[in-house]
Amino acid sequence: MDLTIAAFSVLILAIILVLGKWVRIKVKLLQRLFLPTSLIAGFIALILGPEILGRLLGIEGGIFTSEMVDVWASLPGLLINIVFACLFIGFKLPNPKKMWRIGGPHIALGYTLSFAQYVVGILLAITIITPLFGLSPAAGALIEIAFVGGHGTAAGLQGTFTSLGFEEGYDLAIGLSTVGILAGIIVGMILINWGARNGKSKTLNHPDEISVEEQSGIIKVDNRSSAGLQTTSPMSIEPLTLHIGFVGLSIFIGFLLLEAFQWLEAVTYGQALGVYLFEYVPLFPFAMIGGILLQLFLSKFDRYQLVDRELINRIQGVALDFLIISAMASLSLQVIGDNFIPFIILAIAGIVLNVVLFLYLGPRMIPEYWFERGLGDFGQSTGVAATGIMLMKTVDPENKSPALNAFGYKQIVFEPMVGGGLITAAAVPFIIQFGAIPVLIVSTILMIIFWVMGVKVFGKKKK
Repeated sequence: MDLTIAAFSVLILAIILVLGKWVRIKVKLLQRLFLPTSLIAGFIALILGPEILGRLLGIEGGIFTSEMVDVWASLPGLLINIVFACLFIGFKLPNPKKMWRIGGPHIALGYTLSFAQYVVGILLAITIITPLFGLSPAAGALIEIAFVGGHGTAAGLQGTFTSLGFEEGYDLAIGLSTVGILAGIIVGMILINWGARNGKSKTLNHPDEISVEEQSGIIKVDNRSSAGLQTTSPMSIEPLTLHIGFVGLSIFIGFLLLEAFQWLEAVTYGQALGVYLFEYVPLFPFAMIGGILLQLFLSKFDRYQLVDRELINRIQGVALDFLIISAMASLSLQVIGDNFIPFIILAIAGIVLNVVLFLYLGPRMIPEYWFERGLGDFGQSTGVAATGIMLMKTVDPENKSPALNAFGYKQIVFEPMVGGGLITAAAVPFIIQFGAIPVLIVSTILMIIFWVMGVKVFGKKKK
């Protein structure tokens, strides 16, 4: 691929992101819905690209070239490695007992929601979607991949979908991710209004308390804080460059780990049984493990404290913004149109499931501030972790509840496995290799375990 075309394609995405922010500032409805700029910009790129304007005018790429769209299609699978590598770099690991005490209810609720999505999704696949519409049984994993994992996880699994003969899974997962974020934000704001008006929230007495600043996304000059600390002198190395280097090192460690597991699989049970799983597992969950290993090393040996978590957050945020807009810009509406009914069934099932379990299990699993804290898990299970954080900050802008800390502790145990972790990455290969029924049985057992643990262990501590 021509490097100049690739660079120019990324430049165009950056310009569309600026346009998306301008649209968000001007359109009050988008502000009240708290739609992220990357998603708005993604819709703009999709409308102006080959799938909508291109089809209407009979022009192959819309106002863009086909080469640019090809670049955008390849970006999400690369950027997701950066997003996951950044998850734990500079994140101070808490005391395990404290993490379990505060974050335990979220761990139980989060895992219950994730495994419930597998249970419902696979049941729909084997009873309706596969027999009636001919889609692969692996479609049963799409709710969890798209809702909890989001655009990044869906994009990271593109190669897995293709290699396992389920090419349409990628576009369906990207489309469901978009539905998930929209539902997470819109339904989440409806829940916040309902909770504030009906006394469910202890931190927000009325929905009108949500500030104009929060809605617009523009921070007032007096309230602005630093986006990161300079841990090194720019005369020696630019701090941002150093932090990008740490992210790159994490991805490389993950790459070596994945290669080692693939080799080990090939020379052991893979060759003997003809079963290959790590061959289809993408890089991004191992990039996350690489970040964890790097952080453990730095925590023990870095006496200069070179890593600033805020700078890592900025790198992760940039990668996520470009990931979402590029995934949306290269989305195939044709694939979604061809599988529209299964797409709608999975989308509605995922949304209804998350709302019902949040309202039913939240007060039974979370001992205090269940509404504020449970909203984070609802947001993450519907539209990735960023949606959950946004909802928690909206309902509790002054951090009166332990929601944010507890939610952060949850991620240490949650992210390595589901929502883009090893279980999410392996779900489709497992269904293809072993069948949907065994995966359904295991998912049901795990869902019940975490359900019972949340209600019986943490729910009994309710004040």
